Amino acid sequence: MNTRPELDVDRWYQDAATGNTFRIVAFDRDSDSIEVQYFNGDLAEYDFASWAESQFVPIEAPEDWTGPFDDVELDDFGYSDPDLHEPHLQDLTLDDLLDDRDE
Repeated sequence: MNTRPELDVDRWYQDAATGNTFRIVAFDRDSDSIEVQYFNGDLAEYDFASWAESQFVPIEAPEDWTGPFDDVELDDFGYSDPDLHEPHLQDLTLDDLLDDRDE
């Protein structure tokens, strides 16, 4: 079978045979390659024929899809809550400290 499936970069899939989840990071029809990154960070490459014969099922992105990334801060993905920010003591003036005592 020589079908070429529609592919979307950053789309998540699950291998029905193994249960592993991964996302497409790149594909190139001219070189017949589909590059994927598994949730644990491992990279792999498939050709279109292998992909068409696979049991890959499209899924929603995992709730915590940051698994493949090392040393990610929550701020890097916009998860931080600005209301929880507390200034560093060295950034406060004496007036700031005195204002806190009046509350």
